[in-house]
Order: sequence, then structure tokens, then C-alpha cells
Amino acid sequence: MTMKPVIEILEEKISAAMAAVTGQKDCAAIVSPATDPKFGDYQANGIMALAKKLKKNPHKLAEEVVNNLEVSDICEPPEVAGPGFINMRLKAGFVANNLLLISKDAVNLAVEKTAEPKTIVVDFSAPNIAKQMHVGHLRSTIIGDCICRMLEFLGHNVIRQNHIGDWGTALGKVILGLWHMCMAEKRGGKPYYEDDIEDLKAYKDNKRELENICDRICIRDKEDWEEDFEESRGDGRKRFRPFLKKLRDREKGKIWEKITILYQYVNLLEESLVGMGLMTTTRKKKKSYGEGEEPFEYISISFEDLSRHITSMLQKIDDPDNEQEKDAWELITTISLEHCETVYDQLNIKITNKHFNYQVVRGESFYRDKLPEIVDELQQKKDSQGNPIAEKSEGAICAFPKGFKTKNGTRLPFIIQKSDEAHLYATTDLAAMCYRVNELKADKIIYVTDARQKLHFEMLFAVARMAGWDERQKTGDGRQKTEEREQKTEACPERSRRDRGQRTEFVHVTFGSVLGENGKPLKTREGENVKLKELLDEAVERAKKIVEEKNPELPAEKKDQIAKAVGIGAVKYADFSNNRTSDYVFSFDKMLAMEGNTAPYMQYAYARIKSIMKKGKDRGIDTNKETSEETALDLMEQAELDLAKYLIRYGEVIQSAAADYRPNYLTTYLYELAQKFSVFYTNCPVLDAGPNKRPTRLLLCDLTARTIKHGLSNLLGIEVVEQM
Repeated sequence: MTMKPVIEILEEKISAAMAAVTGQKDCAAIVSPATDPKFGDYQANGIMALAKKLKKNPHKLAEEVVNNLEVSDICEPPEVAGPGFINMRLKAGFVANNLLLISKDAVNLAVEKTAEPKTIVVDFSAPNIAKQMHVGHLRSTIIGDCICRMLEFLGHNVIRQNHIGDWGTALGKVILGLWHMCMAEKRGGKPYYEDDIEDLKAYKDNKRELENICDRICIRDKEDWEEDFEESRGDGRKRFRPFLKKLRDREKGKIWEKITILYQYVNLLEESLVGMGLMTTTRKKKKSYGEGEEPFEYISISFEDLSRHITSMLQKIDDPDNEQEKDAWELITTISLEHCETVYDQLNIKITNKHFNYQVVRGESFYRDKLPEIVDELQQKKDSQGNPIAEKSEGAICAFPKGFKTKNGTRLPFIIQKSDEAHLYATTDLAAMCYRVNELKADKIIYVTDARQKLHFEMLFAVARMAGWDERQKTGDGRQKTEEREQKTEACPERSRRDRGQRTEFVHVTFGSVLGENGKPLKTREGENVKLKELLDEAVERAKKIVEEKNPELPAEKKDQIAKAVGIGAVKYADFSNNRTSDYVFSFDKMLAMEGNTAPYMQYAYARIKSIMKKGKDRGIDTNKETSEETALDLMEQAELDLAKYLIRYGEVIQSAAADYRPNYLTTYLYELAQKFSVFYTNCPVLDAGPNKRPTRLLLCDLTARTIKHGLSNLLGIEVVEQM
């Protein structure tokens, strides 16, 4: 049996009384927890607005509402205060009955589930292939996971989507990097790119010497490319293709380390080449050729554009002649996702395919065959004035949603196809949106990204609504056998196949930046983004030192378990406890502190309560029996009643946190719950209480521990430990 949140019960009853007194429809009581306990537990603030509308005295109207209000089973007699506030204080008996309901529900703590479950797609984390996850991925990953956990707990059908970046220019650079790795191994000795990196950095300010270095690299590359073929120049059959096949059998961790270095190498080389005019030879597929004719033409391109040329080949990945690029791309994707999975496992995040029976990881590449249709459809569709939604502008194809202007006051373009016919993030995002609406049957799509992408998503949503792509088809389960339906279809099926009465809601959940103690985005001393795995490893190491100091006698395995729970928990909780829309300063000292609103404090609070229960058993008290068989609670002490009132608020806090996508509502509640428990424990002996009081107090201990554990473990994804 579930327990309806008290705040909802009061909202309904007071709103109904307001309507009965005034004859007005849609009255809103606007009930909220009281800000000061001396005014009671809840306060209704909606009378003033209604009185102003009706030109009545708000205090008198509030008195009339109270006279027509029946809440005697819940509250002491309501009081009218100030200009028209209604203050309510819960009855101890009502609170006690609700506590017993919670006690009987070991899994859900009697939290009421939603009456209208929705299919909600949550897009979060989204790392880029071939790049290490860094601190910039932390907030999207853990906030997105927390949102999923809360919505799932409330009964919604949540579909997690990891929209990885596996289709951009970075891939061209990494494929080129792997080619350098192959050629360096062919040449033997120390990999040439390591020497090149040292030289390019050492002579970055010496233009003449830098040109000599780049010219040498260009000549060497031409020689290696011309030598690597069997049937036609550039086919890679002699060296690169066999190399890629052998690479699959090597240790993935070592390849990952190489990929990082090689990506940096290509980046550094391209930056050094700017303006030098060095050219190199490559091949390009002809648009048309006869049977028996050479399908390629051999062209000269700027050496600094080589990775971009490879990226353009990647865009035609399904062409058999680009098989080596496809092999390299698949290998890089596999290795990159394995790296991401190690980070997700550390963070206790569920956003990989191994956790679910549906496809969680859907990269940009998944939508590649749908992009031309997206562009065509937007050009064909008309807006409310009869103009095409997308049109050519300076060679590119753009949409111009209403209300978006440049600084000069001209229309702001939302570019969906560049002048060279390449597609962009915008195109992929539109294709993903169509897929989620039509194939996954999303009632709501939530995007969790940093605030800097605010404009992009505002324009994305506007264009989708202009095109009618927020309309859902009538039938289907979003997760049921989605893989069976993953085949070439129209980008967005015709409107006749949709339910015109239902629209998908688009939500952009934004967050601020993680700052260093200098108040700037957290970086290494070299100015690079802090690698997320390194940051988490350091958190665990610091936590282990604290465990060593406090409990040196613990077994090594136990120390490692506690250190991991505390270290990772500290990083996550510190993020959650801040308002997600604000920046916050990352400080290991603060987040690992045993005082204040931190994970270690909350984990210790839980462990402390569990130790009380353990001591009781050691003293021969059957704590499980006393808590499970209690049927009449005694909440005479104020500290008991205060703690009990806070325990029954858990469900309303979850609903509020889920509705606003704000984990800090939950961390604030848990911290205040722990503080109220501390006051209770100080003033109300538990194990030494008499047989009439002890069961009630043991039950309060048990429910506090269960609530803290549920909030930390089930909703925030933070481990609890029974010993600190």
C-alpha cells in the first residue's frame, strides 16, 4: 500500500474548499512546507491571489475557507495568519499511521507511483569516441543517471540514450593517427611520432625550423602512402589493413594509451602546418566510372587537410572501397566504449548496452542514413506562412525559426547542411529526435547538457515543432523490440500515421561548470581538461588515506571497499548537492569532510544507525521483531515527532526533485533528515528506553537508515557502508 504525499492531500482539500466558498473553478491552494516550525508543518498561500481576483478581504476569505475545510483526520485545527495564510500542523496519530505504512513496504517505502506512466527518453553523458572522458562529462553523466533513477522509481518507462560522438572530424584524426602507428611500427625503433611531437613543441616559435620539420614529415608520409598498396594506390592492403586486423588482438588498454597520443600528434601537426602550403597526394572516388575503369582519381590536397579528407571518406563508410576506414572506425569505437565503461562502472552509472535489453548507446553514426531525408523534408515542409522551413542561404541549407536573431537583428540560421553537403550536429539531433518520437514512442525527451548549449536546443526544439515532429504515432512500446524496427524508414513518417492529439514534450536540463579553486573551469597545470578517470582514482586514494587513519585495524579488502564508496560517493554527492544550474568549485577537502552536507557525513550517519541496531542485537534485543511487529507508535517526545514528520515527507521530495530535475532537493532532504535524527538520538535514548518506548524508537532508527540508504543508493547511485 502506498502513501499519497501529505502536500498533495492538503492541496486537493484546500483547493476544493476554496472553490466551494467562491464558486470559482481551478482554485490553487499553493501548499508548501512551512518555513518556520512555529507556524506549523504546512502553509497554504493561494488565498491572497484569489482574494485579489475577487476583490475580497484575504483574511476573511481564508477564514471562510477554513470553516469549509475538513482535515481533522490529518491536522490540528488550521489557523489563519497574516493577510490570509493558512497554517496546518499534522496530528501525531496521522504521522504514526503513515510511518507504519512505510515500515511495511521494504522496497518502495510506501512512496506513491505515478498514476500516468510516461515513456521518457533521457539523453545524457554523450562522450566523444577516441577522446578520454574528462571532468566536463561528469555532470551530464551523473545528473542524467539520477534523473533516470528518480523517474524509474516513480513508475515511468525510462529509455536511456547515450548519443556518443562517433561521426565527426575527431574520427578522421584518430584514423590518421592509427595509420601513423602502423607506419611507425613498419619503420621500427622508437615511434617517429614521439620524436615529431617533441620537435613540433620545441620549435613552435621558430618558423624556419618548424617548416623544415613539417616538410620532412610530409615527405616521409608520401613515401609511406605510395608504398602501402597491392592492387591500386592507397588501398592499404599491404600494411594498414593487416595492421588493423592484428590490432584487434592486442591489449585494448595499451591501444587506448596510443590513441590518445596519436590524436594529440595529428592535432599538433595540423596546427603547425597552418599557412605553410605543403601538399600531399591521396585518392578520391570518382562520381562515375565505366566497367573496368579505375574508380579513383588521385588528387593533391593540403597536407593540413588530410584528416578532414579521411572524415569525408568516413561519411561514405558503407562504400566497400572505404573498408579500411570502416575497420579503423569500428576498432576505435570498441576501444573507446570500453574505456567509457570503466568510468561508468566506477561511477555506478547504467548507460551501456550490457545493462538493458534495448540499445542504449546510439552514436551519431546510427542516424547517418536518415540525414538526407531530414534535409529534404525540411525543404519541402511549409511553416504557418507557407514558406519552406529550410532554405538555401549562402550555399548552406538553413532553417530560420521565429524569434531568433543575430546581434545585427537579422534572422539567425540553424544550419542543417553545409555548402559542401556535409551534415552537422543539428542534422543528427533532428534525426535522433524523429527516431525517439516515432520509433521509441517518447512522451517526453530530456536532454542533459551544459548551459552553453542552451541556444542550440532552443532552436532545435523550435525547428522540430515547426515541422510537426513533436507529434507521436498512435501505437507501440518504446522499448519493445526496438532493434527489430531499426531499419531504413522515412526520417519522420507522414502525419496521417500519427496521433494528432498527442505531442512529445522536449526538455533541456542544463547545468553549470565544475571550477577549480581559482574560480575558472577545472584544468590541469598544462591547461588540459582533467581526465575523469584520474580524478575519480585520486578521490578513492584520498578516501583510502582517511580510512587508514581512522580504522587501521580493518582488513585491506574492507578498506578498499570503504575507500571506493566514500571517494566516488564524495565526488557525486558534492555535485548533486549544488544547484545544477550553478557553477561550483571542486575541492577534495570539502567533499571528503566528515562534517556538513557531504557524502562521508551521510554515509557515516547511515553506518551509525546500523551500529545502533547491531548493538541492540549484541545485547539480546530482537530489533527486527520489535520494529516489524509494532502496531501503535508512541510519538510523545517532540524530537520523535519531528523526525517522524520528516520521514513521511520523503515521497513528496522525490516527486519535487524529479519534476524539476534537481538532485539537490534530495541531498538537502537527506542531510536535514540526518540532522533531525541526530537531535532525536541525543534527546531520546533508544536501547536504554523502556519496553513501551523502545519499539517506536527502534522503528524511527530503522526507517531513517532505510530512507538514507534508498536515497543514496537507489536514487543517487552512491554506495552506503555499514562501517566507516
